[in-house]
Amino acid sequence: MKKNKITAVLGPTNTGKTFLAIETMLSFESGMMGFPLRLLAREVYDKVIKKVDPKKVALITGEEKIIPAHAKYYFCTVESMPVGKILDFVGIDEIQMCSDSERGHIFTDRFLNLRGEKLTMFMGSNSMKNIIEKLNEDIEYIDRKRLSKLTYSGHKKISRIERKSAIIAFSAEEVYAIAELIRRQKGGAAIVMGSLSPKNT
Repeated sequence: MKKNKITAVLGPTNTGKTFLAIETMLSFESGMMGFPLRLLAREVYDKVIKKVDPKKVALITGEEKIIPAHAKYYFCTVESMPVGKILDFVGIDEIQMCSDSERGHIFTDRFLNLRGEKLTMFMGSNSMKNIIEKLNEDIEYIDRKRLSKLTYSGHKKISRIERKSAIIAFSAEEVYAIAELIRRQKGGAAIVMGSLSPKNT
């Protein structure tokens, strides 16, 4: 019995895992990627249609469906991935979402059952390595290191934080209050609430 070829690209955030997967997919005749967030699927779709004929690129999320008749590349939320398609490449981003209490069953189903004809790629945290090893497949691991430095700056006044900083709060009320303060002082903020989709403000 032929084993499926799987590449597991594992590492922390900001290591270029998703970029590597996109470039790899575009080297094949056809492919599909599943993302945990609608906005991420849309962002990647927008970038790819600048490189590839838009008639070959599809976007499928719970809110948007752009599916050209001769689409070769599909960018989807994991829940919206068309599972019956036969494609050269299949990639699933943030595969550690298999452990999520609400959406984990969908990620686990795709992890166990969805394969590319030539290559399947899982991108995510090193925490998945022991689970991936249990698959009876031909697996190659690519470990990625962080491309930028992540530091903890300690307690600071919100008015003194630098751009591209992450602030963590522990209640929805506090998150929205901090976002509103940043919006007034700095001009904008992005909100991510636990396992919910981001809300840009």
